[in-house]
Amino acid sequence: MLDVKIPGHKTMNLGHLVVDYNGTIACDGRILDGVKERLETLAQLVEVHVLTADTFGSVRRELSDMPCQLAVIPVDDQAEAKRRYIRQLGVEHCVCVGNGRNDRLMLDAAALGIAVFQTEGAAVEAMLAADVAVPNILDALDLLLHPLRLAATLRS
Repeated sequence: MLDVKIPGHKTMNLGHLVVDYNGTIACDGRILDGVKERLETLAQLVEVHVLTADTFGSVRRELSDMPCQLAVIPVDDQAEAKRRYIRQLGVEHCVCVGNGRNDRLMLDAAALGIAVFQTEGAAVEAMLAADVAVPNILDALDLLLHPLRLAATLRS
């Protein structure tokens, strides 16, 4: 469990990290450099979940040795499928990271939503639904590894 106290706001008890795959932790179907190591460290604190439609058909190979749960979602109504997934986990214990329009509902519903703006860009809806926006996935994961950064950003 990752406990994050935000002065003047709330304390978050985060037990699940839910990340989108392509555009968030991967580009063109390949895991981005530095992501694997950070996810391995975070997996000691929270359960890591990867949600994807697997556009490039590479997710199982790319994640084969990573400590995470993989959920391949249907092509249709992905935004609702992602929100439904985190509801089953308990939204109050989820931190979600994504960049796409199909991530907007989970980013909004999660205890903590982090939008990333990388090579694929980010949908405006995702950016507006998130609590925090960062330039890349490494910065997003580092917020969780160094929670005082989150406190500095979100405090009242």
